[in-house]
Amino acid sequence: MSDRPPLWAVIGTLIGAPLFMGTVIVYVPYALSAWRFARPFLGWEPSRWIGTALILVAIPAILDFLIRFVREGHGTPVPVAPPQRLVVGGTFRIVRNPAYLAAVSALVGQGLLLGSTDVLIYAGVMGLAFHLFVVGYEEPALRR
Repeated sequence: MSDRPPLWAVIGTLIGAPLFMGTVIVYVPYALSAWRFARPFLGWEPSRWIGTALILVAIPAILDFLIRFVREGHGTPVPVAPPQRLVVGGTFRIVRNPAYLAAVSALVGQGLLLGSTDVLIYAGVMGLAFHLFVVGYEEPALRR
């Protein structure tokens, strides 16, 4: 079997990732906040720096996960075309679900940076949704 990822995995990731990640991590926070800076979260200015750090850590983690899903897993981040091989390198060595952790980190980061309670609540809702998806769909599918 070739170690080269299938073309469908590359194309699927190039199409699916921006649609999903763009909606969840970019569009919805923008719709909730218009990316306007409000008062710092709890009136504490360092929360903006913490938010910036979370975003800056999330970006390479997201890129690493996407590249590894294609290269190592020969699949996409889209549930209908999941990786065909177990992905264990990069951020997957450190945490079980780096994509979800990075997405929630980016959302919390935006909420803190902007001082947006709405974005922080959305981050919590998405964190719960990701957890329920992992427990209800991904883990049972892996057992099969």
